[in-house]
Amino acid sequence: MKAYRLGAGLTSEEIAERLDISRAAVYRIEAGEIVKIDTLSRLADVLGTTLASLLGVGTEYYSSAVSYFERMRQLEDRSEQVVVHFSPASYLLMTPAYTGHLRRMLLETLPARTPRTARAVREIDDIITILSERRAAFLARRFSVVSLVSVAEVERFLELGLTGSLASSAKDRERWREAARVEIAHLATILANESMGVQVGVVEGSMPNFTFQLFRNADETHLGLSPFRLGEQPNVRLGIASVTSAPEPVALYDQLAQTLWNDSLKGARGAKRLRELIARSKRAA
Repeated sequence: MKAYRLGAGLTSEEIAERLDISRAAVYRIEAGEIVKIDTLSRLADVLGTTLASLLGVGTEYYSSAVSYFERMRQLEDRSEQVVVHFSPASYLLMTPAYTGHLRRMLLETLPARTPRTARAVREIDDIITILSERRAAFLARRFSVVSLVSVAEVERFLELGLTGSLASSAKDRERWREAARVEIAHLATILANESMGVQVGVVEGSMPNFTFQLFRNADETHLGLSPFRLGEQPNVRLGIASVTSAPEPVALYDQLAQTLWNDSLKGARGAKRLRELIARSKRAA
């Protein structure tokens, strides 16, 4: 419920008013307490979703990046291992400085013809808050993260730099390219050190052109598929993400992730490959 509520841009007070229930009742629903089906059905209508999606039955669909990232945060809280294909790598493995760069990039992606309305900026700040909470939870719990990194996506990341728009000045573009090199150098260090609980695989071949994640715990595995991007020229405005625990898609993506992992460069070899890409980027600058 919280994921859908944030995506709809509604507060607990607004939900309570629309359902004609107390604010305390809204908090109890978000905490997972038992509630009447009629109330949940009306809640689904208010949030623009279905009762099945609200209950996490079958496939959940998210048209809002705020909703999807909040759902990711919830799934990570219960996960023992997360397998990630995000460009250029899992946000959890980026440097602390990346958060500030990302907020700037997201603001840059707002269309020039559309004013930076308070709502648009608030949605970006909501995303940054959720991402920061995810990073804090990861650092506190240190659940296992397996990040699949595409060489082609790293090359594009280094070429364009940490930018949301290509309209910036030449001086700024070089500054953002240097910031991208810092991030990839950080990943190379993680690879070289083979940090406990963190595994990175550098994939030379083709990769899916959308992100996927497997959230694993002892009881079940959830699969998340998303068009949202947090790398260069990020996209958090358009697309439909989904989450499912259905056995068939989970098994297929589990097999895909294993194939990509088996074919990837790891440890010192992966670190060397990333550093080669950084050196090539510097020569091209």
